[in-house]
Amino acid sequence: MITVHHLNNSRSQRVLWLLEELGLDYEIVRYERDPRTMLAPETLREVHPLGKSPVITDGERTIAESGAIIEYLVDAHGGGRLSPAPGTPERLRYTYWLHYAEASAMPPLLLKLVFDRIEQGPVPFLVRPIVRAVAARVKESFVQPQIERHLDYLETELGRHEWFAGGQFTAADIQMSFPLEAAAARGGLDARRPRLLAFLDRIHARPAYVQAIARGGRFSLGAQCQGAPAFSGPG
Repeated sequence: MITVHHLNNSRSQRVLWLLEELGLDYEIVRYERDPRTMLAPETLREVHPLGKSPVITDGERTIAESGAIIEYLVDAHGGGRLSPAPGTPERLRYTYWLHYAEASAMPPLLLKLVFDRIEQGPVPFLVRPIVRAVAARVKESFVQPQIERHLDYLETELGRHEWFAGGQFTAADIQMSFPLEAAAARGGLDARRPRLLAFLDRIHARPAYVQAIARGGRFSLGAQCQGAPAFSGPG
C-alpha cells in the first residue's frame, strides 16, 4: 500500500492528485503545520531524516522530493499513463518541466514569501524602517522581476501547446501546478496572463484534482503568507 505523509497546504497535495489520476489505492498519514511558525512537525523526521513533506512510502521504499515521487509513481505504477513515450520531443519537454518546477520556478516565489515575512513581521522599533526598506527594495529590484520573467516565459510556452509537455495532459502538469498556484496566491499571477489562468482553471476542473482536495483537506497557499515562511518540503 502506498502511504502519503501529507502536510497541509504543501507540495504533497499534488502527490494525492497524481494518485487520483492514476486510480491507485493509497492511505494518508496527516501532519499539521505549527500555527505560529507554519513549519512541519518534528514527527515527520520519523519518516525521513529531513522531516519534510512530501514523502511517500511504498512497501519498504521511502521516497522524498516531489519530482522524484512523481517519476517513481508514474514509472512504477503508471502503466504508460501520464508520460509521453521515451525518445519523443514530448518526453524531453516532460522531463524538462518536471525539473523546472522546483529548480527554476519555485526559488523566486520562495524568496518573495521570505521577504514578505521580513517586511510584515515583528521587528524592533528602531530598526523597523531599515529592515522593511531593505526587504521592499530586494523584492522590487530582484525578486518580483524574476517572478515576472518566469511568468512571461510560461505564458508564452502555453501558447505553443495546451499542456506543458504538448497536446496531452501529463504528470509534468501536476508538477507545474504548485508554482503556478503559488504565483496566483502571492506572486502576481493575474489576468495579464490569461493562458496561465486558463491552465489553472483546467486543472481545477479535473475530477481527480477535486477528489484529491476532498481527501487531502483544505488547500490554500495564500494562507501561508499569514505566518512564517513555510519551509514545508525539500521539493
